[in-house]
Amino acid sequence: MKTNNYWYIILCIVALATMSSCEPSAPSQDSIFMTEAQVAEYTKDGQIYHLNDFLDTYMTEKGNYASDSSQYRTRSVDSNYPDIYLFSIDTLPTNGPAIYIRGRIATDDFAGNYYKSIVIQEIVNGDQQNLRLSVDLGSAGGMYPMGQEILIRCNGLAIGRYANQPQLCMPTYNNNLYASHADEKVGWAPGRIPSAMFRNATRFVGKPDVNLLQYDLIDLKDLYDLIPQTPAITVAGMDEVRKLDGRLVVITDAYFSGEYSDYGDLKPCTTGNPEDDKNANVFGPTTGNIGYPQGRFIRSVTDNTKVLTVSTSEYAKYAAYYLPGADTTGVAHCKDWHGTVAGILGWYMDNAGDFPGSSKDSKNENIKSYKLNWAVTPRGIPGIGVADIYMENADGEEWVPQEYDPKVYVTE
Repeated sequence: MKTNNYWYIILCIVALATMSSCEPSAPSQDSIFMTEAQVAEYTKDGQIYHLNDFLDTYMTEKGNYASDSSQYRTRSVDSNYPDIYLFSIDTLPTNGPAIYIRGRIATDDFAGNYYKSIVIQEIVNGDQQNLRLSVDLGSAGGMYPMGQEILIRCNGLAIGRYANQPQLCMPTYNNNLYASHADEKVGWAPGRIPSAMFRNATRFVGKPDVNLLQYDLIDLKDLYDLIPQTPAITVAGMDEVRKLDGRLVVITDAYFSGEYSDYGDLKPCTTGNPEDDKNANVFGPTTGNIGYPQGRFIRSVTDNTKVLTVSTSEYAKYAAYYLPGADTTGVAHCKDWHGTVAGILGWYMDNAGDFPGSSKDSKNENIKSYKLNWAVTPRGIPGIGVADIYMENADGEEWVPQEYDPKVYVTE
């Protein structure tokens, strides 16, 4: 019996040694992060496009996906502006010469304000070009961290616009008959690229380096000297804001005004529970699960007529945190905290009926909200994700974020 046990143990050791010798070696950094020489070899079968050239070459105004029997969502176009499409899809050829784009990841999704969404940045002749990527990846930042440059083979994917914002995507049909304003939303729109398809199409170039990201430093009072606050309602006017979408910016000399938009009229935020009160004085109170980004406003310290929306998802981790200077008493102290707000600049418009002079604007009231379509979307706040908001008071004290606490409002 002892002899049998001895040989059994010997056989087990041999088997384990054999198994361990068959284990694959760990991947090397050289096999994961491509060099420029490897990029040149890899892309010999096609062309790498600058991001704006990619849009000009493959994104048309109407797209190629809708048909007489299968339309984009109806809010995509208005009869008074029939040549402008806020939603579009252009499919990219699967075969033929390869189509490549490359850019450095400018977003981080840890704080929850970039859910299944990535923005890449390319620097061309010293200036930013940018593009959104709609990808069905949870916790995308774990695999595609901010600062990582990526190369994407776009064949078989699509380029489209969602709410006038260009993005690499896949065609998706929305047939949710129970959505808010479902009659305007049923139809084709850009959707998320399946994760396996995106991973297969993407390669890393070099190692991540957030220091290589470029920001536009802009004083809020000067912002609309550089971008059109009320873009021309023409194909050329829309193309201009599409090319500006996705830029990394730092807005300086600003303070949170403690206001929200009521169809273009700015009103003071309330002190209600953000789970029930959509106008509460926090970054992203409830929308009733409709899901649109909530807007809170910053004003210029030196010219308080200049305003810009700060956009936050109600599902962000910091959605229920007070605006700088806001508290249980309201927003009176917001003006005492000045500083900078960084993030991704965007011009978002998801309903062509909201254009000034549209077929639905009989009272000519749309111009008020049209002026507020520009927004900066932070990637986080101090302590939660990327610290894109920095504020301090007159004593030089830095703003420390405070979360809404419903227990404070409970009375005996």
